[in-house]
Amino acid sequence: MSRIPVKKSLYSADYERFLQLLREAREAAGLTQMQAARKMGRLQSFVSKCESGERRVDIIELSKFCEAYEISTARFLKKLER
Repeated sequence: MSRIPVKKSLYSADYERFLQLLREAREAAGLTQMQAARKMGRLQSFVSKCESGERRVDIIELSKFCEAYEISTARFLKKLER
């Protein structure tokens, strides 16, 4: 059985939009990266890497970001769909 290689892209216009919304949500909450990280029990570098796209965010982490920013995950995702 031959396997066809699948080209994976970590970056796309949709993911760039996701990152933009993630930063905007933090800023709308009036938090610095350091403050956001503290609320999540993480390091500032974690928030920075997530916002820059250096580290991909999974759904569980997105939920933690939204909790720290005091918005529902559903609301965040609705903005992403627009």
